Amino acid sequence: MKLRNAHVTNFRCIDDSEKFNLDQVTCLVGKNESGKTTLLQALYRLNPVSPEHAAFNRDADYPRRHLSDYAERHPENTVADVVTTQWDLEDGDRAALKDLLGPAVDGIQTINIQKGYEPHGNLRVSFDAVIDEAAVVRYLLAQSDLVGDQKSDVAGQTTIEGLRTTVETIAPQTQQHTSLLATIARLAAPEPLPRAESVQSGAAAKIATKFVVERLPKFIYFSQYQRMAGRIPLGSLRGRIEGNQPLGEEEKTFLSFCALANATFAELANIANFENLVARFEGASNKITNQIFKYWTQNKKLRVQFTRNTALPQDPPPYNTGEIFNVRIWNDLHQVSVPFDERSAGFVWFFSFLVYFSQIKKSHGQRLIILLDEPGLTLHARAQGDLLRYIDEQLAPHHQVVYTTHSPFMVPTNLMNARTVEDVWREKDGDIRVDGTKVGDDALSTDADTVFPLQGALGYEITQSLFIGKNTLLLEGPSDILYLQTFSEVLRAAGRTPLDRRWTMCPVGGADKVAAFVSLFGGNKLNIAVLIDLASGQKRKVEELRRNDLLRGGRVLTAEAYAGQPEADIEDIVGAANYIALINTCYGLIGAETAVAPTTMPPVRIVKHVEEHFARLPPTAPEFDHFAPSRYLIEHGVDALPDVAGALTRFERLFVDVNAFLSGSK
Repeated sequence: MKLRNAHVTNFRCIDDSEKFNLDQVTCLVGKNESGKTTLLQALYRLNPVSPEHAAFNRDADYPRRHLSDYAERHPENTVADVVTTQWDLEDGDRAALKDLLGPAVDGIQTINIQKGYEPHGNLRVSFDAVIDEAAVVRYLLAQSDLVGDQKSDVAGQTTIEGLRTTVETIAPQTQQHTSLLATIARLAAPEPLPRAESVQSGAAAKIATKFVVERLPKFIYFSQYQRMAGRIPLGSLRGRIEGNQPLGEEEKTFLSFCALANATFAELANIANFENLVARFEGASNKITNQIFKYWTQNKKLRVQFTRNTALPQDPPPYNTGEIFNVRIWNDLHQVSVPFDERSAGFVWFFSFLVYFSQIKKSHGQRLIILLDEPGLTLHARAQGDLLRYIDEQLAPHHQVVYTTHSPFMVPTNLMNARTVEDVWREKDGDIRVDGTKVGDDALSTDADTVFPLQGALGYEITQSLFIGKNTLLLEGPSDILYLQTFSEVLRAAGRTPLDRRWTMCPVGGADKVAAFVSLFGGNKLNIAVLIDLASGQKRKVEELRRNDLLRGGRVLTAEAYAGQPEADIEDIVGAANYIALINTCYGLIGAETAVAPTTMPPVRIVKHVEEHFARLPPTAPEFDHFAPSRYLIEHGVDALPDVAGALTRFERLFVDVNAFLSGSK
């Protein structure tokens, strides 16, 4: 069964979430205190893996601002629903239900399941089609071993109860009659299941309800609070277990780890051979750690260790008496171990989740829906990407996953899988109206804080898709792209060496931003080269770039090497005479306003010379900007330039050097 949509009402900060759709992976995006956790907890209680979490408590869970009006809002026999869900039958479910009740269930497409507060706290199941009980009876008879007069004796029965009563009155009873009665007894239980009921009347509807509830996926909820404990006071924990006292979530996760290691707590507390038990724990730890390291790229030099020690009197209670089981993480890089729960929170979360999930899956199989509350909250941005990959590759193929986040790096690649969560309130004339938590099904919101993670994720994705390629040539500005494109195409048409089309040209906004860009995207295994200007005072920055570990040697090219002068911009590769002609034509400069080439030696950067020229022009003259000449050139071509041959020679030398960086990147 697959959860299609959900609707949460009357639960803590949620008056009415409004109905929202759920995908195979659904991300609930919202700022702190928006109600994301509350939504997950409401869904979890529909059918939790831990039965003790199933009930909704009116006093604790009903919206506090309406609690005193509960009786008025929900008169006697009026249901106060919390969770309303719609489910689709998957192929296996549909086949199994048809095998049970026959063609009468062919019309069922959607199943509705609701749950609320006591005294109506049962799961209430309804179907989008009426189940024809007479057709079910005909199917049961067709599947039975009755023959001849035996079938005639029960002909005309239209209800399962009527069929049962009639068969019971037949004498003598044959093996065929006994077999049919046994089939009816298995199907028509008085109640479908404890704490579940059919909204629709009739035995067939009850049987279908029982089937649905038995196959309904369990919800597993995991949060930061369920990280496994690193120190376990065995005596204290044994006392709480034997006394049926509640355990902390971190202790439950530890007990899951014991089960994963095929060790009972009794074995752990009354251990006779520690080495044998440690071998089992290390085997379980290795299994989990190997899974982690497929997706944990931050540090692979970690391993989990186990010791059992006598408590020291100076340790804080309850770790100062009895035996203590210690879980520690050894770091091969630093040759040091630390308590498990003091290690990087991200690794501990990952390890704890896999431990907990492995045991839940062993108990409940594949019929699980996973609810993750702020997974990866303490992870580095790249590690959050690893976690998303784990969700997509390991969880989503087998389970629906619903998780919450306010990090742009945890937003799914497919933004259509994101839902916005907001705590909505309005103020008018001094009165505040609180609407509570709302879920936006279209990933849109008017609240800037709510959509910020989506904007961040989208901006990052656009940057990658529009400007970043496997082979990326970083340039200072957009005008550089136009100059390179223009002369590359002229060279290509002449059969000479152009800029290879495998290069993606990306403007970064100046030499100062190159290092930041390389740091941001260099870890994506991109082939990056850099072409930047060289002006007075920039030599130190260029050398720092050339020493950058993310840029392989020689991949920082500077314009002066191709312009043939000590300082140069890309405009100097175009050439002083060419650029002056381009400026005069582009801006329509004539007479006294005409720009002329510099005569100084060594030559100054041509852009600096032109800027000084425009500064001397009268106020009525056009304003100079760097982009206009490059745009004019790409629109009108190079034919009017006085020294096209020289420019092509310089750009061809540049393209040969840049293209050389493509070796091995095909």
